[in-house]
Amino acid sequence: MTTPLEPGTRIVAGAFTLSGVMHLVRPQVFEPVIPTPLRTWDTELVVLSGVAELLCAAGLAVPATRAAAGVASVALLAAVFPANVQMAIDHTRRARRRPTAGRVAVAAGTWARLPLQWTMVRAVARAGR
Repeated sequence: MTTPLEPGTRIVAGAFTLSGVMHLVRPQVFEPVIPTPLRTWDTELVVLSGVAELLCAAGLAVPATRAAAGVASVALLAAVFPANVQMAIDHTRRARRRPTAGRVAVAAGTWARLPLQWTMVRAVARAGR
């Protein structure tokens, strides 16, 4: 009998799937959050991270590959963390330049999301055991 995915892992796998598809369909949305030292390869990194997200999501769904996908997912979350920080910085700058309720809310949301990544790491790490 196969063990079903825990709810937290299922949520992360779903987020990886949605985000991975978006990375491939609209890479230009994600290119600005590539940290400045890596911007030479912005499109390639966005596509690569999208493929990695889709592979991790698929791996988490398959019991035979779940352990490896859990480890890969932890590595992926660590690798994209600098881009998430860059996104928070960029949205904060936009909100400060031209403050609107929407921009301030988005900026706050990007900062609030950063500690949630630890929860995601814990969920996929459990799946890797």
